[in-house]
Amino acid sequence: MSAPAPATPDALSLRAGLELPYTHVDDVFSGGRWTPAQGTGRNPVTDPATGEIWGSVPDGNAEDIDAAVGAARQAFESGPWRRMSATDRAGYLLRIAEGIEARAEQIALTNTRENGSPVAESRGAAANAASILRYFASLAPRLDAEDVRPFPSGVGESVVRRDPVGVCALIAPWNFPINLMVIKLAPALLAGCSVVMKPASPTPLSFRFIVDAVAAAGVPDGVVNLVTGSGRLGDALVRHPGVDKVAFTGSTPVGRKIAAAAGELLRPVTLELGGKSSAIVLPDADLEAMSSVLVRSCMRNTGQTCYISTRILAPASRYDEVVDMVTATIAAGRQEDPLDPDTVFGPCATSSQFNTVMEYVASAHAEGARATTGGRAAQLGGGLEDGFFVEPTVFADVAPSLRIAREEIFGPVLSVLRYDDVDDAVALANNTRFGLGGLVFGEDQDAALAVADRIDSGSVGLNFFASNHSAPFGGRHDSGLGTEYGEEGLSAYLSYKSIHRR
Repeated sequence: MSAPAPATPDALSLRAGLELPYTHVDDVFSGGRWTPAQGTGRNPVTDPATGEIWGSVPDGNAEDIDAAVGAARQAFESGPWRRMSATDRAGYLLRIAEGIEARAEQIALTNTRENGSPVAESRGAAANAASILRYFASLAPRLDAEDVRPFPSGVGESVVRRDPVGVCALIAPWNFPINLMVIKLAPALLAGCSVVMKPASPTPLSFRFIVDAVAAAGVPDGVVNLVTGSGRLGDALVRHPGVDKVAFTGSTPVGRKIAAAAGELLRPVTLELGGKSSAIVLPDADLEAMSSVLVRSCMRNTGQTCYISTRILAPASRYDEVVDMVTATIAAGRQEDPLDPDTVFGPCATSSQFNTVMEYVASAHAEGARATTGGRAAQLGGGLEDGFFVEPTVFADVAPSLRIAREEIFGPVLSVLRYDDVDDAVALANNTRFGLGGLVFGEDQDAALAVADRIDSGSVGLNFFASNHSAPFGGRHDSGLGTEYGEEGLSAYLSYKSIHRR
């Protein structure tokens, strides 16, 4: 007789042995040191799997912003950082990468307790962040190389200088806090900028490991600074007169406000915002292969990923077959404590996001969509009764006019829409105000590529989706302004000067 399967550990047992270095902290990082915050308020840090408040950070104020921006300004104007060669700065990036990797497990566990990302996901954050840093370090020779361009008329030449843009405000969201900050930090540092980092209020503690790695790498004082607080603090940072550039990842409504402020101040800004991407399933698609990448491509991080294709566009001839495959794949994903390595789907990151997702689920039911799996708040035990869990949900019979087909949900909800022919599929994919990601599934690579070329989006995957550190990533329309990753992402932190000579 076979031995019984081991019992699933409950939330209390998984958390009992955790030893996290940062829980309740009182300081911010400014001018190369941790100093007590001037703001007297506190922002709690809640575990979304249990509803427990387990940490807190200062709710910074104007004085904290002034100190951080002032330190960054002094470092930029008077310090050695911008005067180093890019190759020398790249050496620091490589040491930061090593420092982040050395803190990988603490980063993962802290991140999971902050936002509920399954630890199977958060355990990749440090390696990915290190890879981003190493990629941008590899671009140093391009910055150090002399760039001389002759006049077309032949009367002289121009020396093109690539100067750092200045003090940068870097504002990251709560869904992938480490990587979405490092994709800003790495090019800013290589370019010679100094920065003030502002994390989203639900995920402030994991950022301290980035600062620890920066300090251990010996980055000069004031080059990297960290403040914590609410959205009000982020607005003050964006508008601070000492800031030269803003980089923000987050929601489209907040991005609009930042863009308005940047326009008023004539301040360069990079915005990576929301999405409502589609996966077009061509008639010849291999559904078994699609199933193997479905969660990663369409419901990654419990649906809390900006570029994922949460609308599955299926041909009428195979609609029921696609619905069955998507339903079975999502239903098979384990939803449990995100600290359990076998968990596929965790909770929504905040109680507010839980409420938002449940409103969309209710609207789908009311508007006639059919839930083939999920469609309710999840009822979990073992200490997770107060967590923010929504059952992973698939809706079929979704008309393009439904809210769930038009608006970004940012939760574990997929919609399967029907199309008649490829032209209809492309029109449905482009019938959105967003333009961030997308997928085409099909066996004929040339045909799939031809369809991808017709999708009005910043990135499209053929039979899988992943970000390439060396290729630009950015959104169109309401999905943002500018790009990150690649040489194009580095260019966002540079200011160009042409010196003309005979």
